Amino acid sequence: MKTLSLLNIYLQLPPGTRNPDDNTPLDLTDPFNIIMFIVLPIAAVVLYFVWRKQKKKDGEL
Repeated sequence: MKTLSLLNIYLQLPPGTRNPDDNTPLDLTDPFNIIMFIVLPIAAVVLYFVWRKQKKKDGEL
């Protein structure tokens, strides 16, 4: 019985914190969101592979 009450204490959100259910979906009509969440991650991955290929060609990797 005591472990059940401790479990209820741990599962509660502290007051004043944001609930994950309060988040809104990503708005892809905003150009900032498109750049931030689509273009920049793709550019980072492409640049990583270009950098890695350059390092292999130089013989440093």
